[in-house]
Amino acid sequence: MHDPEISLTPPVGLAQASAVARKHKPSLGMTALLAVAIGLVVSQGVMVLMLQGAGIAGLGFLIPLALAFVLALTYVVSFAELALMIPRAGSLSSYTEVALGQFPAILATFSGYVVVAMFALSAELLLLDLIINEVYPGAFPHMLIAYGVLVVFTLLNLLGIDIFARLQSALALIMVIVLLALGLAAVTGSGSEPALSTSITSDWNPMGASVMTLVALAIWGFVGAEFVCPLVEESRNPKRNIPWSMILGVTIIFITIALYSTGALLYVPQEQLASSTLPHYLFATALFGEAGKVFLVVAAITATCSTVNTSLAAIPRMLYGMAVNGQAFPQFKLLSKKYQAPWVAVLFVAMITGLPVIFMGDDPASIGLLLLAAAVAWLLAYIICHLDVIALRRRYPDLQRPFKTPFYPLPQILGIVGMLVSIYYVSPAPEMTASIFYSAGAVIGLVSIIAVLWIKLVMRKPLFTPEPIDKVLARK
Repeated sequence: MHDPEISLTPPVGLAQASAVARKHKPSLGMTALLAVAIGLVVSQGVMVLMLQGAGIAGLGFLIPLALAFVLALTYVVSFAELALMIPRAGSLSSYTEVALGQFPAILATFSGYVVVAMFALSAELLLLDLIINEVYPGAFPHMLIAYGVLVVFTLLNLLGIDIFARLQSALALIMVIVLLALGLAAVTGSGSEPALSTSITSDWNPMGASVMTLVALAIWGFVGAEFVCPLVEESRNPKRNIPWSMILGVTIIFITIALYSTGALLYVPQEQLASSTLPHYLFATALFGEAGKVFLVVAAITATCSTVNTSLAAIPRMLYGMAVNGQAFPQFKLLSKKYQAPWVAVLFVAMITGLPVIFMGDDPASIGLLLLAAAVAWLLAYIICHLDVIALRRRYPDLQRPFKTPFYPLPQILGIVGMLVSIYYVSPAPEMTASIFYSAGAVIGLVSIIAVLWIKLVMRKPLFTPEPIDKVLARK
């Protein structure tokens, strides 16, 4: 399928673009990057958790949703500043080694992205298999859909970034159209089935405890827009497209989720939304009857395929950048000669995604646990990102920054505090708290041990001494 010959020559960074021409010109424009920002975030996991949040808080869920949107904007501006200041495929690992040192760099990238791939992508594949078997019982063998999607998009990502971009734009467009159609049809009352007779504002308590503690759940609806940053070396006009693709992406997501959640409250009782493993199935069928199953299958397939496609494009490029930095196995630097795809890293991410599915089987209860444990790891990475901006502003105040955070340092301070609070309240139910923190803590702890051993025994560097920025920018 691709040329078996490999090259150890990495893609050239933006800082060297004027001096050394890349074999393949940057091919990702605003549309493709916007599709990445939207496509990873709006997953089936998001479709489930947002409706469960609406079931818990009713219309009051719009408050934590709005707060989560504000927190998302804080991480977006931090990532935009860092990505254009240090335009490297390693993304967070490259920023953090300059700001805080090698240990936080490896911890942030592995806990926030590689570990999240194990948790969140596995949950995505499980959800897709569950929903297909719910709509078409017995039509497909157990887990055939889940593994089929994983294999197909692994092969497609081995064919390079151009194939990825065309697929991603189409998937993201279809997915957003379907979700907006569901939300608008419900809000305008144009569904084929009758809406509920009860008012969704009758028991709304805007300051209720359940409302204010749902920010952690709501923020899961916005994590992942920064996946455009590892693609900075593949993007055209990154100074404009990197920040604006993320800003527009989280804004479109906020509007879409707000309509989608409000519409569901009009057609499905709150207690059913809160307790169901597949609340989006209840919503689609309550709105359109049997025809709603078609909407649901389209939304489920495009959401999961979009999430898997984006992850298999971005996370391998993070690992590639880390290998260039000496922070990961050198095999991750291997590129296919014909397509310049980091093929070893792609196969590695596919493997760690597929393995948990084997052990989880088809237990629906494990899906929410996986997603919330992933949220803890992801929020930790965002906190480190904010600390990177603060540290680099202090260490390199005069360095050129193509994008600067507005109102610095308020977004960083707000983001750190908000995400710490979100981690504290990450569990929606007391009985889940221990399992969520155990799952996240065990994996983060394992990553920390491996990181310390790698830095000390392989890299032979101190854990918390930042690298000189000129050294990082000079890497090719």
